[in-house]
Amino acid sequence: MVHLYTLHELDQTEGTVQLQQTSTVGKETELVLFPRPSKTDPNDPLRWSRVQKHVCFFAVCSFTFFTNYAIGGLAPAFALLSKEFGKSMNETSDLLKWPVLVLGLFNFFWVPLANYFGKRPVFVFASLLLCVCYIWGAFAQSFKSLLWSNIVAAFAGSTTEALGAAMVNDLYFLHERSSKMAIYMAAISGGNTIGPLICGFIAETIGWRWHKGIAAIAVGINFLLVVFFVPETSYDRDSPGTLSPSSSTEKEIAKEDVLTATVSRKTAIRASQPPMVLHDQMPRKTYSQSLKLFAAPRPQESLLYLFARPFPLCAYPAVIYAFLAYAVSLALTVAINILSSYVLSAEPYTFSPALIGLVNIPGLLGNLVGAFVGGWCVDRYSAWRSKRAAGVFRPETRLPLLVVPAVLVPVGCLLWGYGVQRAWHWVALFWGYGLISVGLTAATAPTMVYVSECYFPVQMDALLLVNGLKNIVAFGFLYGVVPWVDGMGYIDCFGTQAGIYVAILLLGVPLYFYGERIRHATAKWRIIL
Repeated sequence: MVHLYTLHELDQTEGTVQLQQTSTVGKETELVLFPRPSKTDPNDPLRWSRVQKHVCFFAVCSFTFFTNYAIGGLAPAFALLSKEFGKSMNETSDLLKWPVLVLGLFNFFWVPLANYFGKRPVFVFASLLLCVCYIWGAFAQSFKSLLWSNIVAAFAGSTTEALGAAMVNDLYFLHERSSKMAIYMAAISGGNTIGPLICGFIAETIGWRWHKGIAAIAVGINFLLVVFFVPETSYDRDSPGTLSPSSSTEKEIAKEDVLTATVSRKTAIRASQPPMVLHDQMPRKTYSQSLKLFAAPRPQESLLYLFARPFPLCAYPAVIYAFLAYAVSLALTVAINILSSYVLSAEPYTFSPALIGLVNIPGLLGNLVGAFVGGWCVDRYSAWRSKRAAGVFRPETRLPLLVVPAVLVPVGCLLWGYGVQRAWHWVALFWGYGLISVGLTAATAPTMVYVSECYFPVQMDALLLVNGLKNIVAFGFLYGVVPWVDGMGYIDCFGTQAGIYVAILLLGVPLYFYGERIRHATAKWRIIL
């Protein structure tokens, strides 16, 4: 008989942790590290050097960047590909639509494998497969062959859709996560903006095949980086709680000035002075030992069990909110990638492929602005709120800055819709895309971190659901966007999308005000396998 657990049984903090505390010397506050690094094991990824952490993180970001660079980057060449292979606009857009679906669906394949065998073997295999697929795409002689090279590349690239976010949590502490997650999201979105920007010039000068070829070379170099410099990051960590189980963790803490939660002195770690006396009882792995292909702690559960484990987590409100916010942000961005090649190559713009690629400059700038807002600004805001709350951190402090994409993205939708249908100057379209692109990082980074912090013991499975489901929803939207604009026009289409976007982000309002009460209530649901 399958035994079901509650989240409270796995983590009594239920997402509320002590992030700052008053120094024993003076009245200054000190940062508390969460999760707690191992005192006895120097191989704990949280105890790795900053350089080693950053190299692993760079390899993950590079992999996910080039996944999107080579697949989504073909968009400016869609008009050329349509003529070369004799396909309609809707048929050519399959080069992007089906990979979007595969990028989401196969999260449900790779993540259980990574939980069972480890992240390193999955990452090594996927990196090699991605390189092979780009070589295949560069030499494809038919539309069907090119399409399947993109689909299989998306199968390989889907490994980092959830694993990359999980590796951020393996390597970095809570107070660093939003910034690192924003960088990771910027790598995903940057592939979708820098790729088309470069592809337009490549397609016009030396041919679209070299776009794939350059990606194959880059991924090949990154494969070597993964093989020789990215050890296993999975680690069997003790219970992550840092708050002592007490009556205050069982009740709603309604006001910050009456907070009664206390810190367990045995588990709190200060960052401003030597955090603890380390008694290493395990030897540090040698370089060759750290690069073993199968070095992750093997779970006791069966592989079939690991495949089934994530799905009950769909019941958690934060998971639903994060995947919807991510889905609409992604769908809007990819829709413009699909449509811009046809809009800007036709009258009155008649842009060449190189000039069509330039639409991604404002897209890239929007991604960077969104990464700054959703990353650095969210981390600073959360730290400030924690300091005001006697050092206690609540995941809901990640949500208020979602007001930025909630305002900017709908404005961008309306600019793009009116601009295309009424043939406004191309500057209006560029501004519209730039504002829409803010949402792909400003809305997704904080909501994914929010999910991780609400459901820390099962965060990898929760992120799997967010990444898998958002691509399925985005695919459904993209599959119908060309007939939608043909039937209703750009104004009605993008105006409706603006309304949907605002409605979804507004779901975060009750989570912000009642999130702690909701977390404490849902933590008692016996749904975790």
